Amino acid sequence: MRLIPTCVFSDAAPPALSDGHAVDRFVQIASLTKVVTGTALTRMAASEVLALDDPVERWLPAAPTTGITLLHLARHTSGLPRLPPGRLSRRDPYAAFDRPALDCLLPRLDTLATRPPGQQGEYSNLGYAVLGAALTAASGTTYEELVTEYVLRPLDITEVTANPEPGRSLPIPGLLGRPRKSWTMNGAILPAGGLWATPRAAADLVVRILVERRLGDPAPSWQTSGPLRWHNGATRHASLFAGAMDNGPWVLIHRLNAAPEDTDRAGIETLKASRTAP
Repeated sequence: MRLIPTCVFSDAAPPALSDGHAVDRFVQIASLTKVVTGTALTRMAASEVLALDDPVERWLPAAPTTGITLLHLARHTSGLPRLPPGRLSRRDPYAAFDRPALDCLLPRLDTLATRPPGQQGEYSNLGYAVLGAALTAASGTTYEELVTEYVLRPLDITEVTANPEPGRSLPIPGLLGRPRKSWTMNGAILPAGGLWATPRAAADLVVRILVERRLGDPAPSWQTSGPLRWHNGATRHASLFAGAMDNGPWVLIHRLNAAPEDTDRAGIETLKASRTAP
């Protein structure tokens, strides 16, 4: 029987753990990383380090003139495809996508785009890799340094990193007790989905950004469905759903060895139960 370690944080009940999950062990938060990247973008714009409508080539001169702005990248309206071109390994798809690989793509952004920017949304991990590279160029620091300065430190959150200390990450249970290997996502894809966090820190991130609004209006990275702001994410063996209603209910669910669709469904059901609770 396959174990599905699960951690649920919400406004309605104390944290719930099963099958060996933990609130204080690091796990991949996958595309919730995009929320951190997008928040860094809006905070840097508020500090006048850059402007939301800056064209990509202002900060990445190797890129041609495409009309793509930083805000297009954050909103997934850049016209760039979901994934970097080329054949990706099924076992570890982003391991070879390092900064030199991204630099090789920058001069081709005009031919990689499938439509003019701003016309239509298409979820793009590649777009967020480009956005992260632009933010690091504008800040003159590493990605981890800039998100610490503009997002994590203002929110008083520390348990978020690209490279957790040995022994601090939560093993993914596999067959015969052997742990499964996580995807390598600390290269160019890091701003799109490579951060690790403890579930406790990820829940704090959701509450302090969406509920308490400590950094002002939420970044355009969040998805919206009526009164719900949400984001999900998945890597090879980890999936996550996070969201909050405008009137306060919120949830953060992280699961290992679970289908992402099941994690999304569990998050929505938790929010529904919270809304109907007396």
